[in-house]
Amino acid sequence: MSDASSATARTIAQAPPSPIRDFWNAFKENRGAVMGMVVFALFLLIAIFAPILSPYPPDAQFRDSLLVPPVWEDGGKWQFPLGTDPLGRDMVSRLIHGARFSFFIGLVVVTVATFFGVVIGVIAGFAPRWLDTIIMRIMDIVLSFPSLLMALVLVAILGPSLLNAMVAIAIVLQPHFVRLTRAAVISERTRDYVTAARVAGAGRLRIMFRTVLPNCLAPIIVQAALSFSTAILDAAALGFLGMGAQPPTPEWGTMLAEAREFILRAWWVVTFPGLCILVTVLAINLMGDGLRDALDPKLKRS
Repeated sequence: MSDASSATARTIAQAPPSPIRDFWNAFKENRGAVMGMVVFALFLLIAIFAPILSPYPPDAQFRDSLLVPPVWEDGGKWQFPLGTDPLGRDMVSRLIHGARFSFFIGLVVVTVATFFGVVIGVIAGFAPRWLDTIIMRIMDIVLSFPSLLMALVLVAILGPSLLNAMVAIAIVLQPHFVRLTRAAVISERTRDYVTAARVAGAGRLRIMFRTVLPNCLAPIIVQAALSFSTAILDAAALGFLGMGAQPPTPEWGTMLAEAREFILRAWWVVTFPGLCILVTVLAINLMGDGLRDALDPKLKRS
């Protein structure tokens, strides 16, 4: 009985660790990435529960409280802890709802850019040379323009709105996924397991999307995490220029645009939306670095 128990214990001890545990052990070594993940999760919860956490509707105006300073300054009110904007709207409420818009933009843009970029990249990786050349030259043309300038041109053509801004940013980010996926597919398609699947009679589409693509996901996940912060930044920039979300939408970039003329006499209407953008983008970038270290075996720390 004791021999059986010891054999079972040895089997459990020798069992390979789960991939999730391996990932977490590698990820938590990067303390900055863990802090970034905590901050990202906090902002995500704020975005999800914005209607519950917000003390007022984001467009509620208090005409007797225009440009009220934060509560720690002279003239501040506990009713508005972070002050009010030029129209008497509570800054806390607008910042909380702004998190919902920013995360929604990032999620939609990254999902669209990743899906189409990965599909086109896989096709380019398996396509004949002439088709691969055409696809990559088109991607090179898109990448030759500054990303924000390209997004501005697209929004100017489509018309200024939040939806058109998301479409423009997704188009601008897509070439990065195409190039990354194509490079990963080309390095994987000559492996033995791909040859074995081809010999076993697997169809071309099955080899492309069921055999090769799952082994290319690690760098794509990292790129998606980093593109999330880029999408938030670009959306804020377009909103600041008046080409993204339109007032009175409580999007952080639009809030900055509305507050430009009050920078010198009401610093809080500019500072707090800018800090939200800064902290969110920094947290996502730190988390992306941790994902890169954890998912790329060459970068894992000993």
